[in-house]
Amino acid sequence: MTIMIIGLLIFLGSHSVRIFAENWRQQQVAKLGLTNWKLAYSAVSLVGLAIAIYGFGQMRFDPIYIWFPPVGLRHAVALLMLPAFIMLVAAYVPRNAIKAKLGHPMMLSVKIWALAHLLVNGRLGDIIFFAAFLVWAILAFKAAKQRDRMNPPAVVVTSTPATIATVVIGVVAYVLFAFYLHTLLIGVPVFG
Repeated sequence: MTIMIIGLLIFLGSHSVRIFAENWRQQQVAKLGLTNWKLAYSAVSLVGLAIAIYGFGQMRFDPIYIWFPPVGLRHAVALLMLPAFIMLVAAYVPRNAIKAKLGHPMMLSVKIWALAHLLVNGRLGDIIFFAAFLVWAILAFKAAKQRDRMNPPAVVVTSTPATIATVVIGVVAYVLFAFYLHTLLIGVPVFG
């Protein structure tokens, strides 16, 4: 579990610079240039994520159970993950109404994903993993909203086709992940 925690500290720590050290971040961007900052940030993030995922997998070999979630909660998670996928896609599709309305759909998606997975995972390692992401998403969303209040983003003219595409892509991604990729990549079937 220690490896997973180290990975989480690296990954979520790098993603927390805008929460706790925005001025430092701006200084680094000015010093290194935006492209170099993004490359360094991405490299640190990928290393942290790889370590966290490896540690998460290792944690499964020696689980410590805190509670045993009711099987019925799996249905709630399956339902919650649909809007989480749509919001994830909304973060990337330009001019969609979901992003225009929510402002930061990626962080909301992470909140839903983490909360949903806390409902169905009772091992200590799972609780630490998903709770860390939930706490990060709450703090990151709050910090992003504060930045928006200080420097309001430009008004975006939304597009109905972009919004429809966002929903369709989100639903397709959800179906692929729920019925195929979750079992393949995570080793746990969503349904069954």
